Amino acid sequence: MIEAGFSHPRSFFGIMSPRPCPLSDRELEVLRLVATGATNQQVARELAISPNTVKVHLRNIFEKLDVSSRTEATMLAVQEGWLPIEGASPTAPAAPVAPPPALPSVRPWQRVYLSFVVLVAVLAIVWPLVVGTGPGPALGPFSDRGRAGLGPAPWVDTPRWKLRAALPRPRDRLAVVAYMGRLYAIGGEGPGGVSGAVYVYDPASNSWAARAHKPTPVSNFGVAVINGKIYAVGGCTSGGGVSDALEVYDPANDVWSQLDPMPVPRCGHAVAALDDRLYVFGGWDGSRYTADVLIYDPGARTWRTGTPMPVARGFLGAVALDDLIYVVGGYDGDREYALAHRYDPVADLQGAPAWEELPSMLEPHGGVGATASGGALYIIGGGWRGNLEYNERFDPLSGTWSRVSSPLEMQWRNPGVAALGSMVYVVGGWSGDYLSITAAYQSSFRMFLPLGSRGAGP
Repeated sequence: MIEAGFSHPRSFFGIMSPRPCPLSDRELEVLRLVATGATNQQVARELAISPNTVKVHLRNIFEKLDVSSRTEATMLAVQEGWLPIEGASPTAPAAPVAPPPALPSVRPWQRVYLSFVVLVAVLAIVWPLVVGTGPGPALGPFSDRGRAGLGPAPWVDTPRWKLRAALPRPRDRLAVVAYMGRLYAIGGEGPGGVSGAVYVYDPASNSWAARAHKPTPVSNFGVAVINGKIYAVGGCTSGGGVSDALEVYDPANDVWSQLDPMPVPRCGHAVAALDDRLYVFGGWDGSRYTADVLIYDPGARTWRTGTPMPVARGFLGAVALDDLIYVVGGYDGDREYALAHRYDPVADLQGAPAWEELPSMLEPHGGVGATASGGALYIIGGGWRGNLEYNERFDPLSGTWSRVSSPLEMQWRNPGVAALGSMVYVVGGWSGDYLSITAAYQSSFRMFLPLGSRGAGP
């Protein structure tokens, strides 16, 4: 049974432009059953999958079609021709129909009233599409406010992954950094909008505690540690603007201060620290995605530019490892990237080629978190345009990528990621809704073998 009453913007004004179907075969199967009025449980039985998997498929369908209900998804799929209605035949001759009875004449005041009702209905449909939904900036790559969702994605028990104490407030687009055996989760966006809240996680007690708020609340920004201080760079503000703020946090005294702003604002960029320098890669400058590299020297309190990245993009990952910085993945508002490059700051300073192309990731990942653990690079998250089936690990010695399982299906977008020893921690993110999750992945294992004991024979 297909419900009526919804008109998608493409067909509302009588405009029909055919386009490729963005849904997978399995998602079309789910939508076909939903169109008959089947519940999640009925769909699950028909396709021999779990109800949670049905929810994940529906969440992905809503994301791809940019709709917020089953009815909207069904009507759009029918209107675009992706979901034909069984029994319909466009070439079949129409049966003769008796002429309708004559309608009573409409009085002038009734016409005015009818016109007013139609106008109100049109505005109710079109206005949210123009100005966005809810407070804050309109829905787009830089915010999840008003995005359709089915609730947080279910956790799937997966080898090496463990759930830890949840973040006090759900959020995505936050920044997470490790320092002195603890994690610091800063800023981001949640149901209440962009936040400057700061929480510190202690793995020993498996608990979070609040710290002093960041002076400028932002999302889609980056942080890094230099000489015991946490530097927070740029970001998206609550009004949808792009920030040039550089703020530094002193964990020992729980105090924030402001430093020299960036020469240009940035949002959705990646940040890494190496040799007491801060490196900012790519991002959005308010009008376009950029390939720029910005470098800050805290000692001299100066900014300068480096050799730009080979490809402009945002929502990428950057990790310092063995005197080099690895820059991977990304999203540019249209596509996710599997790109991987290695940046050499010393070569750049000497005027030599600074960028080395590496083997691409196994799949494109945008909206990622990146960190290093055990001499390897870990890329966690993604699923912006396509499904997130797994995370990835890069071995610099062999130059190869391998799969890392994911406890969340389909997507895990814009989480905070940092490593403490052999554990890779993933905090928050978006997967059908804002997440408060704290997940720990065991990247490696230590084994102690006895070499012998006193008094033992050969």
